[in-house]
Amino acid sequence: MIINKRIPLYYPFKMIIVDILIISAFATVIHLISSNFIDFKLPISFSAFFGTSISLILSFKLSQSYDRWWEARKIWGAIVNDSRSLVMQLKTFIQPDNEAGKIILNKMAYRQISWCYALGQNLRKQEVMKYSKEFISEEEFILVNNKSNIPVMLLDLHYDDLKKMRKTELISEFHEIQIESTKQRLCTSMGRAERIKNTFFPKTYRLTLRLFIYLFLILLSLSMSNSLSEFHDFIHIPLLIAIAIPFFLLEKIAYQIQDPFENQPTDTAVTSIARTIEINIKELIEDESVPEPFKPEKFYIM
Repeated sequence: MIINKRIPLYYPFKMIIVDILIISAFATVIHLISSNFIDFKLPISFSAFFGTSISLILSFKLSQSYDRWWEARKIWGAIVNDSRSLVMQLKTFIQPDNEAGKIILNKMAYRQISWCYALGQNLRKQEVMKYSKEFISEEEFILVNNKSNIPVMLLDLHYDDLKKMRKTELISEFHEIQIESTKQRLCTSMGRAERIKNTFFPKTYRLTLRLFIYLFLILLSLSMSNSLSEFHDFIHIPLLIAIAIPFFLLEKIAYQIQDPFENQPTDTAVTSIARTIEINIKELIEDESVPEPFKPEKFYIM
């Protein structure tokens, strides 16, 4: 996730440099043709009308992409709240002098930390147990490691412990319902995040939008080569580039933020959020080995 820090100029412009070079080449060719062979008579009002239409489509695309990114962030905000709630419920419902209950409490608390890290890694299609292995037992690791969806299996182990607590009367039926409700919300958040990850914007939508942007800029170049003919020979080329930059930049931004779990700077900071959950849970169970929050190395944090 890009943070409130100075963003180097190379980052936005490296995304659009190829498009700018292509449109510059088109503009140069059009200028040479209009200067030596054909005098284009395309009215600039036509290009302006076409550009307005493209702007509306682009703004809709940007809005839809931001909605996906913001929904992902809200989902992980809910995961933070429910992870804290789960541990606080266990602390409240289990008697403090009950050693067996305390063991299960710590076990579930560490597993919840493991689940948060595993879910983030799984959404990014990276090594799922990279951060999670240290928080669960070797037996549990062997049990879940070869499964297709490790976060689901970790959550299922929560259910097993909940049944054991109810069977041994460590918690009451009412307490079981309350904890079950919290775990159900965690499962729902996981499903929502997976829905965003596995639902793609139609590729034809982006290709069509880019085609229209190129078409608009070519038409604008044809109009400008005629309208600005009395000025310096190549004055319309830098003007065209200045107009092209916001169109291409907004399209690229929309493309990047539409997928918030792709391990890139515009991602939802799932690893950093999981570290925050780890800190909160360890403080709740009075574990002294509380880590520091992740520090951003550049202008973004993962």
